[in-house]
Amino acid sequence: MPAAGERSAARREATGRRLARFAALSGGAARGGRGAAALGYRQQLAEKLSRKELPLGVRYHVFVDPPGPKIGNGGSTLHFLRCLEDLYGDKWTSFIVLLIHSGGYSQRLPNASALGKIFTALPFGDPIYQMLELKLAMYIDFPSHMKPGILITCSDDIELYSTGVTETVAFDKPGFTALAHPSDLTVGTTHGVFVLDPSSFSGEGGLAYTSCHRFLHKPDIETMRQCGAVCVRGNCSQLRSSGDHSDSEMDSECVYTDSIFYMDHSTAKQLLTFYKQMGTLCCEIDAYGDFLQALGPGATQDYTKNTSNVTEEESRLVEVRQKLRSLLKGTMFNVIVLNNSKFYHIGTTQEYLFHFTSDSKLKRELDLLSVAFSVFSDEAETLDQSASIIQSILEPGCSVGAGSVIEYSRIGPGVSVGKNSIISGSHINLKVDIPSNCFLSSLSIKINDQVKYVSMVFSVEEDFKKSVKLLSDIHSLKFFGVGLLECLDLWGVEVSDQLFSSENTRLGLWTARIFPVCSTLSESVRMSLKMLNSVQHMSAFKLNAFKLLSVEEMLTYKDVEDMLKFRKQIYDKIRLQRRKEKSDL
Repeated sequence: MPAAGERSAARREATGRRLARFAALSGGAARGGRGAAALGYRQQLAEKLSRKELPLGVRYHVFVDPPGPKIGNGGSTLHFLRCLEDLYGDKWTSFIVLLIHSGGYSQRLPNASALGKIFTALPFGDPIYQMLELKLAMYIDFPSHMKPGILITCSDDIELYSTGVTETVAFDKPGFTALAHPSDLTVGTTHGVFVLDPSSFSGEGGLAYTSCHRFLHKPDIETMRQCGAVCVRGNCSQLRSSGDHSDSEMDSECVYTDSIFYMDHSTAKQLLTFYKQMGTLCCEIDAYGDFLQALGPGATQDYTKNTSNVTEEESRLVEVRQKLRSLLKGTMFNVIVLNNSKFYHIGTTQEYLFHFTSDSKLKRELDLLSVAFSVFSDEAETLDQSASIIQSILEPGCSVGAGSVIEYSRIGPGVSVGKNSIISGSHINLKVDIPSNCFLSSLSIKINDQVKYVSMVFSVEEDFKKSVKLLSDIHSLKFFGVGLLECLDLWGVEVSDQLFSSENTRLGLWTARIFPVCSTLSESVRMSLKMLNSVQHMSAFKLNAFKLLSVEEMLTYKDVEDMLKFRKQIYDKIRLQRRKEKSDL
């Protein structure tokens, strides 16, 4: 098997080829170095198409989940099939479709919450690429080797891979076909894991087609061993069982984890019929856990009653899972093993900072830049090489610390950004020291037809999903390491039933009404930083005079048009600066 450096170089070369092919289709150049949400997505798609940043001749659609309870990405997949049929009748069964699940609150990466994870900016390209363009580029070889069907992926992961010159990834078999990537066992505990038939492939070469015996959804390591999912890298016919490993062997062990999967149109039609028969879904279905765990000759029905990975257990979930299992049992389950591949997840602030700023494999293989499509003055005091600047304007006299990301922002003179911070969509025009590990993101909102601004500020390590059910328990919540009760006292905010916006007793930082509404973008940044400063120095800063919103409410009132307008102003200024620099030469 080639050395790790050679495999990484091969992935980098293959990735560069796909990006170049995508750029040729879209007319651009890649240079290295619910209802309101749907409207925002459509606006961003229209903008990209007008700039010729996406391939033309493709039909782009945005579908939103039906009103009512959350239905998960599995329920969204079923609803999407219904939308396709409503739009195209029976013609949809002849289409090759890419379905990108892009919903969710993005609580673990809140700078993607307002405009969508699929529009997360990446530090490369001119103009910059977002996740959408990268997804399309990485899958650019697939359509010519696909039969009609649906290819399903998520919006916060990246798959880079290389195959042999004569090897082709083809989605042309009936039933389900999934890509599989060699991963460490710890990675397998947070992903889907394939139990493959060891006699059907060797684990050598760049690519192998095989069948799946069983699919495990977020299993613990002991379960992986007991079910025969653990392999030795480069020799997957050699399986590991519980108690059969030494420390040296542990280094070479792997499991094959999931990323994207395909279903042919016949299987999709079966699922659509099931959805019509079910009527209204009233529980969350997981496209990976609830579709794929039903497949393979080794599948059991144990998973149907396991709700440990479910955010909200609904009374009918077990019943729906059992019906899906009966429907899908016996359906072919093919796996394409990509031995030289890497799966990267960018769904949390920590992953985002690590992959964009550290010397990560992703940074090397995608040729991510320190300064991507930005105006950065040589007179700026300091810009650490590990920082990442994306479509932003940095004025002379500012500084950015190591490991920080600045995106879609204007940073004025006298601004010092600490280490490992994220600044998104903000205009900072005052002399200020932004502490390390700070998350600052500004949103435009519209209330009573008036455009206002709110900036959220937190620690990058904050757990937005943590919540309590009773007001008497909020003492366990923290803001930048300080108890929330202490913070509220400093800000003059009363503890009452009106403190939180959530109606379902989820009391946490996500639903706390603590951020002041302001009339300008820069003023909202100033006020939120004063809030943070008061907590860090234990000095009072009263918020009584302001209308206060929670992050949850900010997203409800968001004004996508105004946020995109601010991004376009930055875009136009950078373009103008580029033309000026060219004319000076």
